[in-house]
Amino acid sequence: MPLSGRSTLTQFLIEERRRFPDASGDFNALLLDVALCCKAIARAVAFGELGGAMGNHAAESGGSVNVQGETQKKLDVLSNDIFIRRTEWAGHLAGMASEEMDAPYQIPAQLPRGKYLLVFDPLDGSSNIDVNVTVGSIFSILRGPDTGRDVTEADFLQPGTRQVAAGYALYGPTTMLVLTVGNGVHGFTLDPNLGEFMLTHPGIQVPAETQEFAINASNSRFWEAPVKRYVDECLAGKTGPRGKDFNMRWIASMVAEAHRILMRGGVFMYPRDTKDAEPAPGAPPCWGCNPQRCTSASGSCLAPAMRWSASSATTPNPKPWRSTTPCSPSAACSGTEQAH
Repeated sequence: MPLSGRSTLTQFLIEERRRFPDASGDFNALLLDVALCCKAIARAVAFGELGGAMGNHAAESGGSVNVQGETQKKLDVLSNDIFIRRTEWAGHLAGMASEEMDAPYQIPAQLPRGKYLLVFDPLDGSSNIDVNVTVGSIFSILRGPDTGRDVTEADFLQPGTRQVAAGYALYGPTTMLVLTVGNGVHGFTLDPNLGEFMLTHPGIQVPAETQEFAINASNSRFWEAPVKRYVDECLAGKTGPRGKDFNMRWIASMVAEAHRILMRGGVFMYPRDTKDAEPAPGAPPCWGCNPQRCTSASGSCLAPAMRWSASSATTPNPKPWRSTTPCSPSAACSGTEQAH
């Protein structure tokens, strides 16, 4: 297959780095390590049942759950291990946090430590993988402590505006990597012949108009009044107050929903309701909401991937990873990292 005129991810990052001649290259190297993780996970997902990694993790002992209270799949744990092993060794990271780990991951003492923090959901939407629905990985890069000490939970609980890069990978009909380093949002498609991510969607912008929204309507009887009113207005179509017919979507995979919104516009809602006594965990800010908000904000949209999933900010929260507060409406990337 002849080479196309498209840029590879490596070329794109080099071009970005040229805007900052004093940059060390560590930031680009870390992003390329993350991209390699996504390639490896895409391969594992593509094998499906043939790869022997389907089903629940530790099923023989009753299964295991993550910090969100979700049942862990074998591919969740495998994907988490891929992220750790491919990124811990190079000296770019001070530590990591993941939806599949109860506490921050410390870089082993025998390995060099760097200045960045990596937070990630290694396989979002894995509960639907047995029916071959699009899943993905979500990641965010933050600045870490300068002292070389072990990281703490507090190091990761930063405002979304302090992200220096964020993105996600989609494992569907094609494998895509959508990335922002603060200078727009760009989509890369994995070329299976070359094994390279190629720039296919430069400068993605969320469409200003849409006819789609996504919500789990089976919970409508538990919704609060403002949410029910909004959905009812959409369902009323041309004869209703919005004067337009809408289509309702529900993939139940946040990364897939967010990508659809980035490409076609709309809103993805996971509202607080009265169904359970405990508040809905929603999207954890560290590895869920903030990265998606960063990509959507850099795409010039107010908050398309924001989950309406908040409880009162006074609700006790013993696990800071678990979100009980609204996603920040200002979690855009700082976009200054290449200069450091």
